[in-house]
Amino acid sequence: QVQLVESGGGLVQAGNSLRLSCTASGRTFSSNAMGWFRQAPGKEREFVAGISWIGGYTYYAHSVKGRFTISGDNAKNTVYLQMNSLKFEDTAVYYCAARVGFGYIMSASAHKYWGQGTQVTVSS
Repeated sequence: QVQLVESGGGLVQAGNSLRLSCTASGRTFSSNAMGWFRQAPGKEREFVAGISWIGGYTYYAHSVKGRFTISGDNAKNTVYLQMNSLKFEDTAVYYCAARVGFGYIMSASAHKYWGQGTQVTVSS
């Protein structure tokens, strides 16, 4: 059974930083890309950042570009999200996701495996 487990969420003041981690496990797990999505109360789940293991390309939502950095280790099935200069509007549950298909698609439906989510709360 494939499992993605996120960690690193918490409460932080605006302007500060947090680092999220996600590790995937399971005998059958493999992916070509992993990403982070988030969902704030009353809003739809939205793409935050993604990384393709083929070529190491990274992708970001406009709202986080320049503030967030995604990185990872394919051999360890681990992906990170370094979040700097956090804003109140970054408050959400952050989900790790893994994509099996080739190429990166910034859509939740294009990701096969999902974590349970970790809460990030930014106080203003």
